[in-house]
Amino acid sequence: MPIASEAFLQQSGRAMTGTSKVTAKDVNVYYGDKHALKAVSLDIRANEVTALIGPSGCGKSTFLRCLNRMNDLIEGARVTGLITLDGDDIYDYSLDVVQLRARIGMVFQKPNPFPKSIFDNVAYGPRIHGLAQSSADLEEIVVSSLQRAGLYEEVKDRLSEPGTGLSGGQQQRLCIARAIAVSPEVILMDEPCSALDPIATAKVEELIDELRENYTIVIVTHSMQQAARVSQRTAFFHLGELVEFGDTEQIFTNPQQKLTQGYITGRFG
Repeated sequence: MPIASEAFLQQSGRAMTGTSKVTAKDVNVYYGDKHALKAVSLDIRANEVTALIGPSGCGKSTFLRCLNRMNDLIEGARVTGLITLDGDDIYDYSLDVVQLRARIGMVFQKPNPFPKSIFDNVAYGPRIHGLAQSSADLEEIVVSSLQRAGLYEEVKDRLSEPGTGLSGGQQQRLCIARAIAVSPEVILMDEPCSALDPIATAKVEELIDELRENYTIVIVTHSMQQAARVSQRTAFFHLGELVEFGDTEQIFTNPQQKLTQGYITGRFG
């Protein structure tokens, strides 16, 4: 198997750290008559991990799904406000949503490998997007993606075996490899470790820290400890509102809002 080329490893993460990659301004989400997300505005910086925290039903996953238009798939959902990726409105009518979701990938709460081989799970996206000019190119992308997901050494001798036969933690890393195989710029993660044991969780958290060198990552988590470990900035949501947003260390050690302090100290949530 070929080793990942430098060109492939460096082709993502175009924006510099500290610059805004995704910007949300006055974003509201309605599910029918329910006002689920209320006037949320925040900037997500390039090559950082932004954690979204808050009690169940607070709007954090709803906001995450806005970022690659997954709410479009929910009947009765309506999104207002402005969300931009590198300054471009992602809800523009002329935008190709399939291409948007290639640029902003998603990793879900429960690992969801396709009922295909490990190789074909990772090759699926590059095939449908025409990213490989030859079988050798495709093989390089698959190997590179598995290497970046920290999985290649564990599966290199069984790439033709079903992805569903891997352990839960390996399946989640396979899903991460599948997401990065199409060279996204942003990776969304919706509680990616909630179904994993502590050892698998530690591996995924270590992977997240490595990936942010090349990707912008937004993670929803119920674990405040996880948010503190993996993120540079943290947003606290409550009842559909963004209560506080700032550097993770500041949010956890010196929150400016009483509601944030109450959640961080365990008084509610």
